[in-house]
Amino acid sequence: MSETVPPLMRGISQAMGHLSRRQHVIAQNIANSDTPGFKAREMEAPSFAYMVDAGGAPHVSRPQVQLTGGMKALGASQQTAAGIIPDEDVTETKPDGNNVTLEEQVMKLGAIQAEFAALTNLYRKQMQLMKTAVGKNGGG
Repeated sequence: MSETVPPLMRGISQAMGHLSRRQHVIAQNIANSDTPGFKAREMEAPSFAYMVDAGGAPHVSRPQVQLTGGMKALGASQQTAAGIIPDEDVTETKPDGNNVTLEEQVMKLGAIQAEFAALTNLYRKQMQLMKTAVGKNGGG
């Protein structure tokens, strides 16, 4: 995003993108709820550290590891997608090794919907404030 975009708007945009990716991962969990051995996955929480960095303070980001042939020969595997991690918050595992519980996944989808609605309202209110500040809020 552009440097002229306020940090709050960038944060809202990043959070909405995270919720979209998280919804996709949960949909994959639901689709694989009967796949033997499938393990539920979740998205890592996004970092909003850039919003509190003071005056260009040094920023440390998560390293990106590229597997070499030697690493693969030793049994290492590439992460499927950035930010997707095993879901540690599971309550049961079926005898076939699958640990996806439909009820838990549907509850997570409901939470995502509520968070997205809250972010949408926050975005809308921020836009109204910006319009008011520049005098374009329909007042003539």
